[in-house]
Amino acid sequence: MDDISITSKPDEASGTLTHSPALPNTRKVYVKTYGCQMNVYDSQRMTDSLAAEGYSPTDTADDADLVLINTCHIREKASEKLYSALGRLRKMKDARAKEGRELTVGVAGCVAQAEGDEITRRAPVVDLVVGPQTYHRLPQALARVRQGERVVETEYAIEDKFDHLPAPAIEQTRSRGVTAFVTVQEGCDKFCTFCVVPYTRGSEISRPVAQIVREAEKLAEAGVRELTLLGQNVNAWHGEGADGREWGLGELLYRLAEIPGIARLRYVTSHPRDMDDTLINAHRDLPMLMPYLHLPVQSGSDRILKAMNRKHSGADYLRLIDRIRSARSDIALSGDFIVGFPGETEEDFEATMQIVRDVTYAAAYSFKYSPRPGTPGADMENHVEEAVKDDRLQRLQSLLSEQQYAFQRSLIGKSMDVLIEKAGRLPGQMVGRSPWLQPVIIDVHGDRIGDIIHVRIIDTGTNSLIGVREMNSASNGTITG
Repeated sequence: MDDISITSKPDEASGTLTHSPALPNTRKVYVKTYGCQMNVYDSQRMTDSLAAEGYSPTDTADDADLVLINTCHIREKASEKLYSALGRLRKMKDARAKEGRELTVGVAGCVAQAEGDEITRRAPVVDLVVGPQTYHRLPQALARVRQGERVVETEYAIEDKFDHLPAPAIEQTRSRGVTAFVTVQEGCDKFCTFCVVPYTRGSEISRPVAQIVREAEKLAEAGVRELTLLGQNVNAWHGEGADGREWGLGELLYRLAEIPGIARLRYVTSHPRDMDDTLINAHRDLPMLMPYLHLPVQSGSDRILKAMNRKHSGADYLRLIDRIRSARSDIALSGDFIVGFPGETEEDFEATMQIVRDVTYAAAYSFKYSPRPGTPGADMENHVEEAVKDDRLQRLQSLLSEQQYAFQRSLIGKSMDVLIEKAGRLPGQMVGRSPWLQPVIIDVHGDRIGDIIHVRIIDTGTNSLIGVREMNSASNGTITG
């Protein structure tokens, strides 16, 4: 099926909700995931919770007894994509019915949270709708569906969903590879005027240290070498620590660095207002905290930043970058940019171009502003014409591409540690990951997935690096010229 054929790939059970005893895997679930890393993580956890109900994952909707669409509401036309996919599933469900077979269809994620009952009204093919804070109730919702009920679960849960999610089987974790996501924080209290997250994910919630550490330890036991901590505003994390006081993200990173087997740490996505000294010092002190930071500025214009409710200025951002680079000189930056926000003038746009020149980014995500229903930005005046937004986006992306290319080329001749993640496309190749997230293609020398090896970069592709193993160099976490 077109656009309904992507399986999500990329934990502990201590709560009071009761699940059915583990059943043989006689049914199959297919999860289509849109959007960010947090949605990938959520899809994995939904799959884990369904394993105890007798569902095993499948790579195609055609083979599934249950299809879940895990939606994202950040980008334009999210709803249109959903209803287009549901139209194709309706045809599949009708065909199944003629054969006397059932197909259960569910919608999860942020569009589910935003639209709720409207989804089942517009698309009767949908049997259940679950929001991002209620997907731990998925097994109970499916039981109600089997009784003939159409279920919409979008009320914010009183209980902690993470306490009610079962741990994945160790074989399932291993099948997902040697890198893993761990959601530590959800929701956002910043209320940027362009963003729907506070309305679809709710207010900021931070998981406690003990819960995060238990999940990380289980991942390490299954062979995971690299953890990426996730949050809508991850560096606003402030969970209860082992000593009973509130910790910040920097302290959490120091604690996770103690877990045997975990060799690399990352986190995403951050807000400039929440980069405190302890977190910056963690970049200085922890070699396993990778020198790559996604820190969105959105605009270089103070006037537009104020209209966005970002509550930082361009100068604030540049001073912060200086502090971070003073702590870790080899750190590389990525960012997010929105062009054509309501009222943006050419002068405002030039301020964005200037901040890009001042910072120099290794990578970036840039978008034309698109109004999200229910956000303050959608009701603002002076919306920028599409042709102007198109022109500005092309100019910005041209500059960002130049910087990304220059960063890639600057790594030629350097040596670095590379985490081997998978086999390459050609015989005798392996693909690893650089400290700055680029894929690194190398020839095999008896190396295995999960090994960290020292590699010298000899060339680059558009988004990848090509390296050779330095056979006599011990891996020590350093990057050398």
